[in-house]
Amino acid sequence: MSKEITSSTENYSAWYNDIVIKAGLAEHSAVKGCMVIKPYGYAIWEKMRDQLDFMFKESGHVNAYFPLFIPKSFLSKEAQHVEGFAKECAVVTHHRLMNDPNGGGVIVDPSAKLEEELIVRPTSETIIWHTYKDWVKSYRDLPLLINQWANVVRWEMRTRMFLRTTEFLWQEGHTAHATSEEAVIETKTMLDIYAKFAEEFMSMPVIKGVKSANERFAGALDTYTIEALMQDGKALQAGTSHFLGQNFAKAFEVKFLNDKNVEEFVWATSWGVSTRLIGGLIMTHSDDKGLVLPPKLAPIHVVIVPIPKPSEEIDAVALDLMANLKKIGITVKYDQDDRLRPGFKFAEYELKGVPIRIGIGARDLQNGEVEMARRDTFEKKQVKVISLVEEIQNTLEDIQSNLFNRALKYRDENITEVDNFDQFKEVLAKGGFISAFWDGTSETEEKIKELTKATIRCIPLNNKMEDGVCVYSGKPADQRVLFAIAY
Repeated sequence: MSKEITSSTENYSAWYNDIVIKAGLAEHSAVKGCMVIKPYGYAIWEKMRDQLDFMFKESGHVNAYFPLFIPKSFLSKEAQHVEGFAKECAVVTHHRLMNDPNGGGVIVDPSAKLEEELIVRPTSETIIWHTYKDWVKSYRDLPLLINQWANVVRWEMRTRMFLRTTEFLWQEGHTAHATSEEAVIETKTMLDIYAKFAEEFMSMPVIKGVKSANERFAGALDTYTIEALMQDGKALQAGTSHFLGQNFAKAFEVKFLNDKNVEEFVWATSWGVSTRLIGGLIMTHSDDKGLVLPPKLAPIHVVIVPIPKPSEEIDAVALDLMANLKKIGITVKYDQDDRLRPGFKFAEYELKGVPIRIGIGARDLQNGEVEMARRDTFEKKQVKVISLVEEIQNTLEDIQSNLFNRALKYRDENITEVDNFDQFKEVLAKGGFISAFWDGTSETEEKIKELTKATIRCIPLNNKMEDGVCVYSGKPADQRVLFAIAY
């Protein structure tokens, strides 16, 4: 199969799919709408998962696991919640198959119908809050700070690998608190953790904000979000944290005795990010040569390529370098495959986004040097072997910050203030975030979405309050919000 990547300017969607498939991240599965995450793609997810898991535990959270199946009656206990997910639910109705007596192959055994149908979890609020009823009795049991790493199923009609698939991997935090104030602090704390992860590890700048009522999570009082801008000018919701109030506690009777011996309902939050982050990583940094990875999430930091092929002298330098890099936590691969030419290997590791390539040739070694190439800028230079480890360390740090600064510059250059609807539509056609006054009504928001497909991505936190006129209705408004076309 050809490894050539479709140009992102020619066809962005094809470019994205080419990178996912040709860089070996994932492929389509036999199940429509689902994907197979391949080892290299899963290694990136493991890096994400492990770092986030560390950050969650540092902030006091612990992991647990809850059932994949949810009794259908649980969903009906929280009306807004079931309405938000009803169209996406996969339902289990029977528990056994049988051979068709008429020779038609395997069929569902009609005698094995479940007494109550089960939903394959689209999210776990209902099964978890049913469980918490037995876990929470007193204020001494609070706060309950629990996270789950799991898969979920949402029956999607239009799918794209990592960005929107019928089944995907994620984490979902579900916490219970004695007061509203504590729950709001938790919600914002987790948003800050997501933003820190996105910016410091993914090198992906994000805007923290709160969702409009139309865009809130089903059953939440407030949804906080981090929004990122992709290279095609579309927005990506990269993570959300929800203040659920007492909605689920009341639906599932989760009460506690406070320190005055008075019974109260707990206050709740939930928060999550998913394998969608890999899609965000691709679309924030990659180019027409393939994947570009920030070093903190790269499965391989450094690849060593012998030129033109391995030799005793080259092997000695390469193996010594590998040992020294591994001591300081830098992952390295020495490609000793002598069937492939160096040029082919260079292209392959550029496609996979390996941050640094070291080329070792006999001629350079005579001068005590090797060639070092960086993936983000394609800059090449000769480096003394004696100072190579330090140079690699410094370059990895520089690549990480350069990718962030490059993405931040693009993001900031593509936030445009507009003051009328004609200008709104003109700028929207070019892509990017639009900062515009909104009158605060759902009717206006829905009309703008109907006419342009743009949605309010967020009302930025610490937004400046100012007098203005709604970009669509002309009614008074007191702050600008961010609109965009989104994935």
